[in-house]
Amino acid sequence: MNWKKISLFVVFSIFSINAFAQANLLNAKSASEIGMKSIAEIYAKSEGPIPYGYVADKDILFGIKVWENISLEEKANEAYYYPIEEVITDGRKSLFQSLIDGIKSGAITEVYDGSDFKTKRTLKDLDASFVKIDTTDAGIEYYNAGEEIPEEYIQRIELRPSDVKEYHIMGLWYFDRNEGQLKYRLLGIAPVVVDLYTKGSEVENFVELFWIFFPDARNVLFESEVFNSKNPMNPINFDHLLNSRRFAATIYKADNQYGDRRIDEYIEGNDLQLLFEGEKIKELIRNLEDDMWNY
Repeated sequence: MNWKKISLFVVFSIFSINAFAQANLLNAKSASEIGMKSIAEIYAKSEGPIPYGYVADKDILFGIKVWENISLEEKANEAYYYPIEEVITDGRKSLFQSLIDGIKSGAITEVYDGSDFKTKRTLKDLDASFVKIDTTDAGIEYYNAGEEIPEEYIQRIELRPSDVKEYHIMGLWYFDRNEGQLKYRLLGIAPVVVDLYTKGSEVENFVELFWIFFPDARNVLFESEVFNSKNPMNPINFDHLLNSRRFAATIYKADNQYGDRRIDEYIEGNDLQLLFEGEKIKELIRNLEDDMWNY
């Protein structure tokens, strides 16, 4: 008897009743059965995300790493921003909240300070990035007098899903010799949030909070359902959404001879030219694929 699958069945049964209010809507014989998923659906969910296929280095005829910016101000990217509450009644969470919960629970451990994935960050190290505790001027007077600071004079500022401005992603475009096509593999993702020390000020600064090695986050993102505006009865998940590149993004950096120099480091003060340069890199990638077929 496979106890692992039985335990998964029980967990997903409980989760599905609470989180998916529209499941089994047409087959329910009583209101209490609304939200219950079939055994086949629960079993399929327990299988997890579709694993990436193995690609040998010798089968990559060419490859180029690109860094892209997913702006949450664009309507096409709203699915990555909402809901701005931590959790809403149907169990959905924003991409940011899903990542944070995954880190805090220990389900996501591959967290780094940069997209080179060299310096790892721990949960204890990240705690200071999630919340800022400060004391008001009145509280400082209590402190200077050697008295205990009343709670009302202590400010606690926390990061919220609404504080995310954009996401930076890094991935590899490569030509697979075996499949004879250009493919993309997402390797890293970083939320760009308001700096807690400038939050609420006239000029807010935005920083990369951390970088996550994406394959390590796939199980968490597979469990995080996303509202499907085209078919609300058929939700999708963040793993599928990101791997299928269902977002609008602009390239801000790519592999180059200058040490992964950002585009805005050699084109300054001209947003239109920055956009054109990103499009040139996209065209270069497309031309490389065409050249392979014409070789």
